[in-house]
Amino acid sequence: MTITSSNYTDLDLRFDLSAPAPGVNPYSARGLRGTLTPIDAAQGSDKLARTVNGTLVDISAPQMRKYRLEINGADQAPPALDALWVGMVLVVSSHVELAYLTATGSSGRVPVPGSERVEDAYTYYRPQFTMMVVQHQIEREEWEQAVSWSLTLEEV
Repeated sequence: MTITSSNYTDLDLRFDLSAPAPGVNPYSARGLRGTLTPIDAAQGSDKLARTVNGTLVDISAPQMRKYRLEINGADQAPPALDALWVGMVLVVSSHVELAYLTATGSSGRVPVPGSERVEDAYTYYRPQFTMMVVQHQIEREEWEQAVSWSLTLEEV
């Protein structure tokens, strides 16, 4: 079940059919900000080591190369996140783009259908993830009638 409309944002969230359906509704998602970073287990100096010759080497676990997506919105209405709880799994069509060199590469994640575009030697795409809710919040300024919200997700 889809809970957003491409008329309002590129962000799309889909939940298991058995889960309640929160959503990103009109006037809650204009001007979204998204930050895509590696999860904590995939970054940091403890993932690198020096050999006895002083060469820096990668000792990270490849299976930990997953993403964290932080979404922030500010608009007139809150997103329909009632019944959204930590631990829920959803499919996210990210509004944050990734890119790769077209001639020698391929996408590192499944592209959102129709999101790929080519500019010069690079292909840009919006990745689709299976993610789990880590946290979310909604804040409202009564006098200004302004709503801000955030949603943090991590790749399963």
